[in-house]
Amino acid sequence: MQDTPDHRRDYRRRMRRSDAMVAALWASAAAALALFLAYGGAGKFGTVSDAITSVGIIAGLIGTDFILVMIVLAARIPIIDRTVGHDRAIAVHRSLGKPALYLLLAHAVLLIIGYGMASGINPIAEIAPMLAIPDLPLAFIGIGLLIAVVITSLVAVRRKFSYEGWHLVHLLSYIAVLVAVPHQLSVGGILAGGTFERAYWLALYIIAFGSIATFRFAEPLISSIRHRLRVRSITQIAPGVVSIDMSGRRLRSLHSAGGQFFIWRFWTGRTWWHSHPISLSSLPSDATARITVRNLGTGSNAISRVPVGTAVWFEGPYGIFTDAGRTAPKLAIAVAGIGITPVRAFLEDSDIRPGEATILLRASTTEETYLWDEVIELARRKGATVYTMVGRRSTGSRGWMPAQDDQRGVTLKSIFPELHESDLYVCGPTAWLDLVEAEAVSSGIPSHQLHTERFDW
Repeated sequence: MQDTPDHRRDYRRRMRRSDAMVAALWASAAAALALFLAYGGAGKFGTVSDAITSVGIIAGLIGTDFILVMIVLAARIPIIDRTVGHDRAIAVHRSLGKPALYLLLAHAVLLIIGYGMASGINPIAEIAPMLAIPDLPLAFIGIGLLIAVVITSLVAVRRKFSYEGWHLVHLLSYIAVLVAVPHQLSVGGILAGGTFERAYWLALYIIAFGSIATFRFAEPLISSIRHRLRVRSITQIAPGVVSIDMSGRRLRSLHSAGGQFFIWRFWTGRTWWHSHPISLSSLPSDATARITVRNLGTGSNAISRVPVGTAVWFEGPYGIFTDAGRTAPKLAIAVAGIGITPVRAFLEDSDIRPGEATILLRASTTEETYLWDEVIELARRKGATVYTMVGRRSTGSRGWMPAQDDQRGVTLKSIFPELHESDLYVCGPTAWLDLVEAEAVSSGIPSHQLHTERFDW
């Protein structure tokens, strides 16, 4: 593979789409403000109480807009996934959580103050009359639910939850938004019937929840029924690591690429409520697919022991950790632990020429060299160079490599001499990946040539 005009053109097309999405995000917030001002809001700053109330309304409208944008980003819409990837979409989703909550809290506080000043009573005493207004108690419930969602999103708190428990709590965000809808439509005439402002907001709600209904529920359900995946065999390849082979129908029509992942659900009494984001560990044929799973908790341990014949439902494929993301003439791959799974499929799918790719395989012990034999064989057939590192991580300046290599002065650039002319793909445990990424960035590699796949949520 060369740095072809086609790949440059694809990259520029993705960047244009990405810029358009960012512009649409901010334009939606600006539209919320502009429509409020256009439909009478501009004249509601005549007194201090009116000004405070109007600022509170604006905060609520922009905060609600951010929440709806977050829902769209979490809906796994194909065009968003193909443009920025699931990881980056969720990163933006998370970054909007706190601002949205702060805006909605400001909305509530400012309205209480503004209404209290207008009626001549203190803000605390104003709460009781507000709660007597139809639909407003639902709005307070919605804010309470959003506070719970944001708190559980904090890293220190999220780690105390299983993926399923955390996901269940986050379903509250949909309920929180829905219970707030009635007060938007009925209180204060802000979204008066027959106005473009009302039509605009209803359209945003339909887009957000329609995206969730379509891409998180309907499409996965239809695909799962159509392709009829079932567990064909389970093979242990290392202590605590198994490969799950599945059979199905017309799997190539999914158009999955090496490096992508699916979200899997295994229908047994112990596992049906678990959903697992796991990468393919080899390219699927029309009738078979394979994933490789490491026992990292209760959920992954349970699916590694499901019986042969178990029905499997799925969502996907997702992710842009694929050959389509390349923009440079060379290819560098650094992988550790179970991160080998998307890399193995990526390498199988990649159209590379002899001498073009260099691969670093990293493990703490020889027991963690999962699928190394398959990757090394693929590399041999494609003319790629493979380096291996086995040993406990150094406590020195480069903690992503074994101590002996750090002491010898090994660096990312010494492993990949043509790093600046390469697309660097990195996959592995988050702490390890962060160290590799930091060294790559400090070396000056352009951001569009750095591709990462994290195994966290």
